[in-house]
Amino acid sequence: MKIGIVGKPNVGKSTFFKALTSADVLIANYPFATIDPNTGMGFVKIECIDKELNVQCNPRTGYCIEHKRFVPVEVVDVAGLVPEAHLGKGLGLGFLDDLRQADVLVHVIDCSGGTNEKGEPVQPGTWDPANDIRFLEVEIDMWYLGILKKGWDKLARALQLEKGKVLQTIVKQLSGLNVTDDIAAHAINKLKLDIENPIKWTDENLKDFAIELRKATKPMVIAANKIDIPQAADNYERLKKQFPDRMILPCTGDHEIALKEANKAGLIKYIPGEDHFDILHPEKLNPKQESALDYIQKNVLDKWGSTGVQQVIDSAVFNLLGYIAIFPGGMSKLADQFGNVLPDVFLLPKNSTALDFAFKIHTDLGKYFIKALDVKKRIPVGKDHPLKHRDVIEIVSGK
Repeated sequence: MKIGIVGKPNVGKSTFFKALTSADVLIANYPFATIDPNTGMGFVKIECIDKELNVQCNPRTGYCIEHKRFVPVEVVDVAGLVPEAHLGKGLGLGFLDDLRQADVLVHVIDCSGGTNEKGEPVQPGTWDPANDIRFLEVEIDMWYLGILKKGWDKLARALQLEKGKVLQTIVKQLSGLNVTDDIAAHAINKLKLDIENPIKWTDENLKDFAIELRKATKPMVIAANKIDIPQAADNYERLKKQFPDRMILPCTGDHEIALKEANKAGLIKYIPGEDHFDILHPEKLNPKQESALDYIQKNVLDKWGSTGVQQVIDSAVFNLLGYIAIFPGGMSKLADQFGNVLPDVFLLPKNSTALDFAFKIHTDLGKYFIKALDVKKRIPVGKDHPLKHRDVIEIVSGK
């Protein structure tokens, strides 16, 4: 799974990326601070099952704090997009292409309205962030349409002679965008397109088809960044009313970084996504640090419940994509050969089965699958058994 961080320049994308990954990236107050895409590892947060099983986990991947398990996911931050990027403006199509393999997108906007359409700083409140939501969706839709239309007339005429191959041909053409047979078929049925006569599809049909494919393959959560700036709160409430079908979450990347840095320095104890932190060494804080922490607690955590950064990535993975987290474990032993207790967690698509999980762990486990064991319920289950979030599963194979 890959999460793409998108948005126009100078809205705090790289800051948000650093807040997610703690990676060292260029953060600058000018357009196109990011040229080459930054890649890193973020972490989604779930309730660990160690407490339920009365053990202390020892993760090999990710980490666990007070029974909160953090599971790694790949994150990529691409250069800022500007209006008409699909026509080559700004940094153009090259950076749209960086998003090809992303399974879900996080669209970072400056919710304070302090960044204009070119990514230039302006007085907060003078730009309407609703414009950013619209333009970015249009850019990605037009990018999809451009790929779809490459040689479409010639392709449609050829398919006219080969009935029954329309769906497979379209999927092959768009496979780099994670379009599957089911996704394409659903879009065609929804739009009532004539699958036997693609030559009759109009430009408007193709555009609508591209939009449906984008929605299915690049679902998007909107990160309303800079939420602590006074103008942002009113904008946020207005955006929720204006776009009721979008997932819009308030956040502030700057303050998430500040808390993680203070935690790393041992000054506070902070668990990402929580609504508070504990000051460990007040005597080590200078007045500026005290003031900053007080501001974050009162103006961010108390008001919004968190910095929002963790909630954005969690919502992208678990709400938009519907993924579930599955722990491998044994009925008699929860540790691996090195003594690591509950060392791993795997993220799987919704509706995954025990057999899917076996293949996820290792091809041979799936190939020689005999049965699975639900460790929590202590019962055997078959290969088609649907898995639930936070299941603990042991795979029994013949090899």
